[in-house]
Amino acid sequence: MKIKVLLFVIALGSAMSLSAQQFQPQVGFSTENGSKTNFKKNKASDNIFISIAGGGNILLGDYNGNAPSFSDRIAPSGAISIGKWWTPYAAVRLQVNGGLMKNWSNSTESEQFKWINPHLDLLWDVTNFWAPYNEKKVFHFIPFAGIGYALRPGVSYQDANNELGMSIPRAESVSTNLGAQFLFRLSQRVDLFVEGQYTLLAEHWNWESHARPRYDRPVQAMLGLNFNLGRKEFEVIEPMDYDLLNDLNSQINALRAQNAELSKRPEFCPECPPQIIAAPEEKESLTNVVYFRLNSAVIDKHQEINIFNTAEFAKKHSLPIKLVGYADRLTGNPDYNKGISERRARAVAKRLIDKYGIPSNNISIEWKGDEIQPYSENAWNRVVIMNTNDD
Repeated sequence: MKIKVLLFVIALGSAMSLSAQQFQPQVGFSTENGSKTNFKKNKASDNIFISIAGGGNILLGDYNGNAPSFSDRIAPSGAISIGKWWTPYAAVRLQVNGGLMKNWSNSTESEQFKWINPHLDLLWDVTNFWAPYNEKKVFHFIPFAGIGYALRPGVSYQDANNELGMSIPRAESVSTNLGAQFLFRLSQRVDLFVEGQYTLLAEHWNWESHARPRYDRPVQAMLGLNFNLGRKEFEVIEPMDYDLLNDLNSQINALRAQNAELSKRPEFCPECPPQIIAAPEEKESLTNVVYFRLNSAVIDKHQEINIFNTAEFAKKHSLPIKLVGYADRLTGNPDYNKGISERRARAVAKRLIDKYGIPSNNISIEWKGDEIQPYSENAWNRVVIMNTNDD
């Protein structure tokens, strides 16, 4: 039973170690379309942007065709926004836009009034959705849609004798806002954008009354600057070798089935000894392993049986135990790996002493860092190898 359990633990430990490394973060770019790419969840303070913009608007009302020229219909407007990108292609923003607006009545006269329209929008970066994500991409096409609440204060006009004339009441309306941005990257922190926006408002916004509802529609064109705060780039999570993981999972499933059958037997019995390697001098010895997770010197629960078997074997045959710690070469640097391989070896030694009663003078410890890689599979080198012999 112990051989099967040992094989199961080795395979499981290896798979878990690889699972910890199966996603390697890449910062700022992807190799597949953004819609097919996994991105690491960002912090609340990451990918925040603030923008300011200015331009002009026209009101598509009932009698605006009465204006002498198109330019007579244009009034100044502006916007300020704050938002956050949750992924490279999806964002939410709060924008407050408004300014002045001109309305032309059926008497070919125009009135000018103020207006404001706060609204919440969802933004969709088409270029990052359909193409690979690249933080340094220069051009972005970003459609958006949102809903808000527009307000036009009441206004009074004076007649030719400077006396109170027409008075227009205050107007409010739920607003539907549609538009698109053409955004150009100037630097990591600053973008230039051109934005067009179409707003749908309720009837009577321009105070003209009709038998049936007719919606008023401001249209704006603005030029602005976008300021990026906090961390701007996203971390792309690229899968590694799925074939290897699938193969290990298949092995684990097969061993799990065997282990389920073996678990019906006693956990430890004289007729089921651990793996024994006979030395040339007919002396018995045992080689065993303890696998560790990435960047960890903590002994996993499923590795405990390996330490137990080594301790029992050493006590039964009165053999010393030699521990050698290792670290994988593809993670960290030589100095760091030297230190973590030492911590791993000392963690196993402490467990042998504290839990299984092995005298400290019967244990020798070495640590190799990543100077030596005992296994061809990189993740398997996050290991402490235990040897019992009387040499």
